[in-house]
Amino acid sequence: MPASSSPRAVVLLSGGLDSMVAAAIAQERGFALNALTIDYNQRHRIEIESARAIAARLGCERHVILPLDLRQFGGSALTGDIAVPTGGVAQDVIPVTYVPARNIVFLSLTLAWAEALGARDIFIGVNALDYSGYPDCRPEFIASFTEMARLGTKAGVEGHPLRVHAPLQHLSKADIAREAVRLGLDTAMAWSCYAPTTDGEACGLCDSCRLRQKGFAEAGIEDGIEYARSADG
Repeated sequence: MPASSSPRAVVLLSGGLDSMVAAAIAQERGFALNALTIDYNQRHRIEIESARAIAARLGCERHVILPLDLRQFGGSALTGDIAVPTGGVAQDVIPVTYVPARNIVFLSLTLAWAEALGARDIFIGVNALDYSGYPDCRPEFIASFTEMARLGTKAGVEGHPLRVHAPLQHLSKADIAREAVRLGLDTAMAWSCYAPTTDGEACGLCDSCRLRQKGFAEAGIEDGIEYARSADG
């Protein structure tokens, strides 16, 4: 755990593999971690417990689980009565698991807490290679949000802009799996599935499960979680 004199960073910690690795990278870079998890009444609420375990494992200074009921809006298979697709990751189509403006909203909350803490660094685990095509995971979005943060915060206009780090931005899922191993992380702690079974197993067939299984297979690394079904049959 970083010393108390270490600079603070706020990491957006969903409880998934990507956010866990991003948080560990921030810690490796010498930051004292503060983790923000958004409880948005998502279908896969099991990830909140994963985030809690990861934050404890990494020794975060503070872990805030912030309630924000996006089921009031709906518009996504994760927040409404829409079936989670299980037929495979579609190309050039934004899937129904996209939550409208999720990373804009979540990063804005992360930014607010970082400014209140006096932190200058935010970490988010988005990547734009092996992903479901969400527009708010792309490098141009991260760059644009960083500029917005500079223009729209007291810290930014006073010459102390906050930096948004996306250390996994250009990594494949295989690369991310390798990073997890390099960092000594227990991948069983991270939850990725959008449609867990009633027994609490990962479904194995949703986009997120498929991408995770593909990454670990390509990396030649055994995943730490059990799947109800395998995406390859």
